[in-house]
Amino acid sequence: MRIKVAIADDHPLIINGLESVLRHFPEIEITGTYENGAELLEKIDRHLPDVLLLDIQMPGKSGTELTTILSKKYPNLRILALTILENNYYIKTMLRNGASGYLLKNSKQETLIEAIRAVHAGEQYIEPSLKERVWRDMMKSNNQHELQPDLSRREKEVLQLIANEYTSQEIADKLFLSLRTVETHRLNLLLKLGMKNTAGLVKYAVQMGIVE
Repeated sequence: MRIKVAIADDHPLIINGLESVLRHFPEIEITGTYENGAELLEKIDRHLPDVLLLDIQMPGKSGTELTTILSKKYPNLRILALTILENNYYIKTMLRNGASGYLLKNSKQETLIEAIRAVHAGEQYIEPSLKERVWRDMMKSNNQHELQPDLSRREKEVLQLIANEYTSQEIADKLFLSLRTVETHRLNLLLKLGMKNTAGLVKYAVQMGIVE
């Protein structure tokens, strides 16, 4: 299956470098490149990609703003942040705004391709070195607050269904949500509760009495 990929970055050298790398992989088709947010919003639907490599620091609208707009308008679009910013704030903001992954521009070629394939398959992807920092940050934040985490009603519903061994697609069907929305809730739950995987998430939720 071919993966249609678009690139949005205000540096032509970055775009050219990414194009050069991606052309070595037959399953990847580059559908468009964009050098600012206005151009991206105006033209992306002409050749809508499966995955968008999006720089956070874009002229005009920032990557965080663009992610919010694009994820609502194109719910099946998978956005992979590609940036030099290692700040946990940006990582969590991009993911909460609808991005499927977060990657640094100095990542290895193999990591870039792994991330593209992962988000295209419906998974979330955070570069391993950054993921550990996010977990540590969330754990520290959790320890500074009350033991009972502040979860929304919808997050509790999703968490209960996860504990009942429903798949993301089954949860989406049951709650009349998109698969993307469910995956976002799942990731937010992992971040809020400071867990690394679903097994740990469920175990913690049961111990805390959040789910039955």
